[in-house]
Amino acid sequence: MIPNSEVKSILDRFPKFEDSFNGLEYAPRLPKAMVKETRELVAYARKFNDEVVRPSALTLDRKTHEDPDYLPHDLIKTVNDWGFYTMWVPKIFGGMGKNLPSLSPVMEEISSTCVGIANVMGVTYLGLTSLISSFNMRITNRIIKDLIEGVKKGDPKLIAFAITEPAAGTDADDLELVDRGRVICRAKRVDGGYVVNGRKVFISMGHVSEWTVFYAYTDLKKPSQTMTALVVKKGTKGFSIGRHEDKMGQRVCPASEIIFEDCFIPDDQVLIDSNSMKKFTSKSPAEVMMRHFDFLASSSKAGVCSMGTGVARGALEDALKFASATEIKGKLLINHQWAQGILAEMYKNVVLGRLAYQEANYANCNRGTYDLLQMKPIYYYLKIMPPSYFKMLEPMINKGITTWAMSKLYFDMKKQANVDCCSGMSSLAKVAGTDIGMKNCQLAMDLMGEAGLRHDNGMEKRLRDAKLLQIYESTNQMNRLIIFKGLIAPSCPQARVFEQ
Repeated sequence: MIPNSEVKSILDRFPKFEDSFNGLEYAPRLPKAMVKETRELVAYARKFNDEVVRPSALTLDRKTHEDPDYLPHDLIKTVNDWGFYTMWVPKIFGGMGKNLPSLSPVMEEISSTCVGIANVMGVTYLGLTSLISSFNMRITNRIIKDLIEGVKKGDPKLIAFAITEPAAGTDADDLELVDRGRVICRAKRVDGGYVVNGRKVFISMGHVSEWTVFYAYTDLKKPSQTMTALVVKKGTKGFSIGRHEDKMGQRVCPASEIIFEDCFIPDDQVLIDSNSMKKFTSKSPAEVMMRHFDFLASSSKAGVCSMGTGVARGALEDALKFASATEIKGKLLINHQWAQGILAEMYKNVVLGRLAYQEANYANCNRGTYDLLQMKPIYYYLKIMPPSYFKMLEPMINKGITTWAMSKLYFDMKKQANVDCCSGMSSLAKVAGTDIGMKNCQLAMDLMGEAGLRHDNGMEKRLRDAKLLQIYESTNQMNRLIIFKGLIAPSCPQARVFEQ
């Protein structure tokens, strides 16, 4: 045919083969046990839906309308009793160590019944991901240990994630735009740590979390150059929870305002700052924070896609149930050709959403932050070793050499092309999954007519819940620009992204 050297040069042209077929590249290296494990986890999630989510979703939604300050403490306890808060925590930190890509189909499953309840479970993994992608292993280990000890006592120490500010929403989500936002959360360097003043808004689970990972700036005029990642514990002097947002959808998952008033954060709660970066990486502070956000978003946005896919699937199931029981002109609605076309369109959307989050996860397994844990030898090694073995390794995790090694591996050695691909694919998945979630809800409402407006049918709640998915984890408009930046712009040297 053609020489290997020519094959490579041809396939490196746009669209690059390795960017287009992440699943094909990774599938041969997929540990077979991951498939069995994922099947078992999806079955477990379906049982959770049957026994917990389906009987309570509408009741909880009504409670939040009757009492806008309602907090889901009982639901958190139930989620904890089912083991979901440690299921995907790596065994090296004391968790169950289930394969990370399996979180997406589980989130789809729970979201197919109630995406708000899925978020009550899932938000802590956003906080965990922000910790792990800082590669500050000592602090990460300490906070996850606190989470797990709480889980064992029936009181999980949940972890929230806070970046959005009152006058900087999507701007604050991308380092290349943050200088255009009006950030107000300032971290002033003092002996032994930082003093923080400012506010964060729309923080999921802020009211009920023990820990919050957040970002502040030592110079508000140069936020992209001075961003600092810190962790604050509930009850810290100067840290308080403000209003509880009265949201349209996903109401069971509280969105909180958090307030810092001369709040002292000690050095042992500073994840990333300019001083620590110098010890562990040769990259500039801005480059490190950009990679940190890319790694974080590449993991979390696939999860949001799975939530949108779950909403789309739930809408399909509602529409199918309605069409199977409703007659029009003496004929079941499901036997009308136009209705069959709508249902087929909805099914197609669900399958495409699922393929999108799977492809994003394949990219992460092959080229992103999952690559180490999902390598066959390491996956099976972690799977067979008992928890007592990892407890013996804890002193090594807490050493600076471990943070140095992980920082070098991911901040310094990870190829930019791989970072761009994972970032672009995760944004693509997020846009695709959340848009089809919204679309299927609209199609179901069209099919069901006035019956779809009844709260006890659940469809109008799905529509309210779906809209928020298009907004958080960066708006879909922003994610389209990240798709361009990661997957299209590298082939166009003249292209500029985020320029005014």
